[in-house]
Amino acid sequence: MLIRALQFGASECAEAMEPPPTLPASGWVWIDITAAPDKVEEVSAFTDLLGLDALAVRDAVQDTDLPKVDDFGGTVFVVLHALSGERIDCYELSCFLSQRCLVTIHSGQSPSVDVLWDGVMCQPEVANGGPDETLARLADVATRRLVTVLDVFDDRNEELTGLALRADADFLHEITAVRADLAALRRSVHPQREALDILRRSTSAVVTDAGRRRFSDVFDTASRAAQGVDGARTALAESLDAYRGAEARQATEVTKVLTVYAAIMLPLTLVVGFFGMNFADLPLLGRPGGWIWVTAFMVLVAALSLGVFVSVGWIRRPSGRTAGDVLGRGLIEAARAPAQLVEAVFEISATPLRTIAGSVARRHRPNESSHD
Repeated sequence: MLIRALQFGASECAEAMEPPPTLPASGWVWIDITAAPDKVEEVSAFTDLLGLDALAVRDAVQDTDLPKVDDFGGTVFVVLHALSGERIDCYELSCFLSQRCLVTIHSGQSPSVDVLWDGVMCQPEVANGGPDETLARLADVATRRLVTVLDVFDDRNEELTGLALRADADFLHEITAVRADLAALRRSVHPQREALDILRRSTSAVVTDAGRRRFSDVFDTASRAAQGVDGARTALAESLDAYRGAEARQATEVTKVLTVYAAIMLPLTLVVGFFGMNFADLPLLGRPGGWIWVTAFMVLVAALSLGVFVSVGWIRRPSGRTAGDVLGRGLIEAARAPAQLVEAVFEISATPLRTIAGSVARRHRPNESSHD
């Protein structure tokens, strides 16, 4: 178990301090606890000194909950979901908010907490405000990280569309992986938006007007994330329909080839079968040049058959340039998507809060106005 603490109010920026058994006489304290589920007794022994609800603390350490808000009067228990740093997976971030204390509990490393923790220690504009505003900033960082991943999905969807239009054999594997990631995000985004909606309209004494304004701003970001998830699911469904159509088109082309082959060979087989009969009085059988006439007739039949199929559009000369352009775009997007994902996650994690998160949003959506 790891416990660390920051004190606010003594200076412009927050200052590190030893985890206190009681709250200091002035200012307020942010206590961050990293504890595995088997450390619940140790966490409870520490949080009892702060007056936190024992059942809620056990719930925060041992259970896995969707984002929610529980008001205990003097304390508000908030569960948020944040994106882990290694893969597309969300973890639970439990927060206890009071007038002079903010306690965050998580089972492993939290990139969102680490970003904000470093920010309040070096940037006065980030450290100002009370614990409710700091909680709103933490929710902002966690939610904007989700939005960044959804923005990168647009490029990934273009690659999937290219695979679908070519009926690529790897398409089903790729779309299954993306749908699994989106399902994990969707399980977190929609409940988190509802929790933020409760906080922005909260009448609790521990949430100030400034805190409600910040939560309202984060709610807008969460709403955009929810819309992005729903739009991504729709886009994947359209890509799957495109794949099925392309696959059916390929099957139709195969059927056309077999039909053309059968239609050409059938009259030729008839001619060969006719002249292959063992009758002495067959026409042209006794002439030295008879086989030339029959062969010429067979070539004429084959040419006429091919002409018919070309005229109805069943046979066309493929365009190498078009095929090359489609393949080239797919390879370019496949190379760009991982680089954009790494760049976006780096930027959202390197510097905290709205300034950097807003720049990421403006870069991905230049026509969309910022809510910060």
